[in-house]
Amino acid sequence: MKSYGDLKIITGTANPSLAEAICRHLDCPLTPTLTKPFSDGEIRVEVGDNVRGQDVFVIQPTCRPVNRSLVELCLMLDALKRASAKRITAVVPYYGYARQDRKVVPRVPISAKMVADFIAVAGAHRLLTVDLHAGQIQGFFDIPVDNLYASKVLLDYLEDFNDNLVIISPDAGGTERARAYAKRLEAGLAIVDKRRDAPNKAEAMNVIGDVRDKCAIIVDDMIDTAGTLVTASKVLQDKGAKSVLACATHPVLSGPAIERIENSELNQVIVTDTIPLSPEAQESDKIKVVSVAGLLGQAVANIHRESSVSLLFS
Repeated sequence: MKSYGDLKIITGTANPSLAEAICRHLDCPLTPTLTKPFSDGEIRVEVGDNVRGQDVFVIQPTCRPVNRSLVELCLMLDALKRASAKRITAVVPYYGYARQDRKVVPRVPISAKMVADFIAVAGAHRLLTVDLHAGQIQGFFDIPVDNLYASKVLLDYLEDFNDNLVIISPDAGGTERARAYAKRLEAGLAIVDKRRDAPNKAEAMNVIGDVRDKCAIIVDDMIDTAGTLVTASKVLQDKGAKSVLACATHPVLSGPAIERIENSELNQVIVTDTIPLSPEAQESDKIKVVSVAGLLGQAVANIHRESSVSLLFS
């Protein structure tokens, strides 16, 4: 703790194991925090140590249960603000509501902007996150935002694959991400033409590019119900891919996702620990987790020391 001076790290109930891993990386203790519900469901928050004049990092992804995680985050930020913390950084590895970042039909909210307002008004001076669903969400904030890329840790894992690789974008919007992976791995690139008829429902129609006799790796920022992923893997198998893997930052894995993955042609699904896996997902032999604790820990250290965070984007 001596090398980090006035650094404090606290966490809510959303992903305490990630917070503990970050603390191990930094060799500093986790500040005790009470977070529990009253009998009527209201959430009680109490920080168990003095934070006056301290540089405090709140680690709390807004994952399932999304609304509770978000309220916990805002209450912790408010508690720190009222306790006179010098600087408060919200470390939100998974930023929920990010898919609702614009009006696609009349009379709907722009929920990603509303969540940004919640976080800033609650007391955050800065946001640290990983792989925003839409990079332009950074513009919803009037505070500094550092949007780290999990590709650093995912690519380190994928570099052990020396097969004949082709990187797959599951839709046209993810082409830039897939191209970056393909360049680093010196692999081919292909795109699955996807038609979405309703939220959480997608139908993959065709493959643009050559996947025959290759190890196809589907790259995306999140896996929700796994509908897109499983349909894409089936199409890739039909087009002659030798094996199909998937790689994503955020394992949302809601609804029938685990069952779909288990019954699919996918050989392996590689995800990070921005979101903790459910017990069912932990039992799956197909799901492999790599940790972003080191990446986030280094970002926390750099922010605390007022040194460059952009180095982590290399």
